[in-house]
Amino acid sequence: MDAELTKSGLKGRPVEPTAAAPGGASSSRDVLIRKLVSPALSRDMAQCLRLLCDYVGASHYLLARYDLVQEVGLDFVVASDWPFDLVRRLESELATAYSRSTELEKCLSVLQPKYAIIPDDAFVPAGLSRQYCTMTLTVGRNRLALLLLYRQDLVLSPERLRETGLLASYAVSLSNAKANKSDRDFDLTERELECLYWIAEGKTSDEIATILGISRNTINNYITSVMRKTATKTRSEAIAYAVRNNLV
Repeated sequence: MDAELTKSGLKGRPVEPTAAAPGGASSSRDVLIRKLVSPALSRDMAQCLRLLCDYVGASHYLLARYDLVQEVGLDFVVASDWPFDLVRRLESELATAYSRSTELEKCLSVLQPKYAIIPDDAFVPAGLSRQYCTMTLTVGRNRLALLLLYRQDLVLSPERLRETGLLASYAVSLSNAKANKSDRDFDLTERELECLYWIAEGKTSDEIATILGISRNTINNYITSVMRKTATKTRSEAIAYAVRNNLV
């Protein structure tokens, strides 16, 4: 699964950087980063991965949660345009390879392109190599793997592969941050968010009560609820939580 692809085993030509404005690959990368923001914030990982495939020269993508790969079913697949039967065929091999890796090997493999061979009994679309590239990513506490299929006459650039892995991590992180913020916003009511905003502005309960036109006891109840939901013990901790999570 993790056999490295040596130069002696390569056939074909390297993927050349795409034409770009002055600045070359750096300019192309900057343009890609800007393009990734909108679909990542919309949690459209398929579009993000399609952009990354175009950047590195790959034909098909599969983003998997390695920390879920040993679960029953295909819930470990985050996004993919690989043929379904091929994903199903590789499922057990991915789980086996991951379980056999030591913790040190898992850490050292992050953003390091590795190559493996698709089994002979598995169908591969015409024109694609039977070798595929894997890169592991770490986003927060989640371990993921980006698997790429590419044309058999191409050799993927190691430098661009590492950039692609890094940008995939960026897109997943951006997507997760948006989802987590939405979850947090949903947990706090509008009144609780208002109270959180005003205590962040340094207002006392009496002052907030005057601003919002409700009683001081009601304000204190809202603030107590905010601290309970955010797992904070003081107003200062609640303010720090709000700032860290862009709630105020």
